Amino acid sequence: MDIVYIRELEIKTIIGIYDWEREQKQIVSLDLEMASDIKKAADSDSIEDALDYKSVAKRLIDFVEKSEFMLVETMAERVADIVLNEFGVSWLKLRLGKPGAVTGSRDVGVIIERGQRS
Repeated sequence: MDIVYIRELEIKTIIGIYDWEREQKQIVSLDLEMASDIKKAADSDSIEDALDYKSVAKRLIDFVEKSEFMLVETMAERVADIVLNEFGVSWLKLRLGKPGAVTGSRDVGVIIERGQRS
């Protein structure tokens, strides 16, 4: 299995359960590992045969910026659904972090895996 990845994609959004979190945007950080057979793209040297990580990133930025979830768990599931269903990815590992959410911690969040490893 080959993996296409995106690291530390930072997006501003409304996220959280507290009143102040509902009033100002905060940064969430995404790391994605996505299963993709890169052989065809490597042979053709054509973006049409590749998992276009720029398209994935743009779609997720648009989605997350417009979202207003209470929980990182909900956001993570929705992001995973988009990647699996819209980009034909069979498996992904997603880390969704909320930097600065806990005093004394650099980052908190969730890591999920969805789909089937090939």
